[in-house]
Amino acid sequence: MVADPEPEVEEEEEPALTTVDAGHAPVKPLTLAIDIGGTGLKASVLDATGAMVADRVRMPTKYPLPPDGSGGLVPTLVKLVKPLPEADRVSAGFPGMVRAGKILSAPHFVTESGPGSKIDHQLEEAWSRFDLAGALQEALGKPTKVANDADVQGAAVVQGQGLELVITLGTGFGTAIFLDRRLLPHLEIAHQPFRKGETYNDQLGERTRKDVGDDRWNTRVNKAITLLDQLLFFDHLYIGGGNARRVRRDGLGDVLERTTVVDNSAGILGGLRLWEGNHLGV
Repeated sequence: MVADPEPEVEEEEEPALTTVDAGHAPVKPLTLAIDIGGTGLKASVLDATGAMVADRVRMPTKYPLPPDGSGGLVPTLVKLVKPLPEADRVSAGFPGMVRAGKILSAPHFVTESGPGSKIDHQLEEAWSRFDLAGALQEALGKPTKVANDADVQGAAVVQGQGLELVITLGTGFGTAIFLDRRLLPHLEIAHQPFRKGETYNDQLGERTRKDVGDDRWNTRVNKAITLLDQLLFFDHLYIGGGNARRVRRDGLGDVLERTTVVDNSAGILGGLRLWEGNHLGV
């Protein structure tokens, strides 16, 4: 079997996380920023300038994953962040529909063994309307905000110039839409029909990429971008997530000049933005 050629990608842009300079005190308040993913859980503490106070910590996401209780997400996150310095507040990006800190959908975490596996209806019930912000606030003892992970990543990268679309390519497919820097109501585009009776998430997620290879996956990514451009007429597109580096420039056509591939650290840095003003409505 011939291996896929190395993808040509646009050079990653800011924001890449920086670290507080030695000998300088971090600028308060400090924010514990958590990036909840279908493959991995990441966190760091940021000062008010967005610089890391400590290196990121990471652990793989394990399944099945209920919201709380033994082996659940909340106690797992408490364990993850234990080595980090104490923060004044907490933010988290979650891969699903979130409203007022409560989970309306958790497509990865209602499965028996991870994305693409059988739905567990008990997990569906456990995650439905689960108050993740409230549970983390109680467990960590700090004010907490939770938002959709693509919305959080987008908050770190958009420039506030017209209609900006953020897509995330990782375990699944995520989107966020901003108008003049203000976050628009979240749409679960990922779970809408895309092609051949499957959703964007089905066709563009990591499991499918591994199955079909990077060539066919890139063709699908390009088609998705074209359809979203026809739907939204976006002024700029940001591509983030762990598979952003695999997107080939030569397939983006005339959208290329309106596209930026962003560093995956945006999922952490965006956590700081949840506490800046009310443009995210969180």
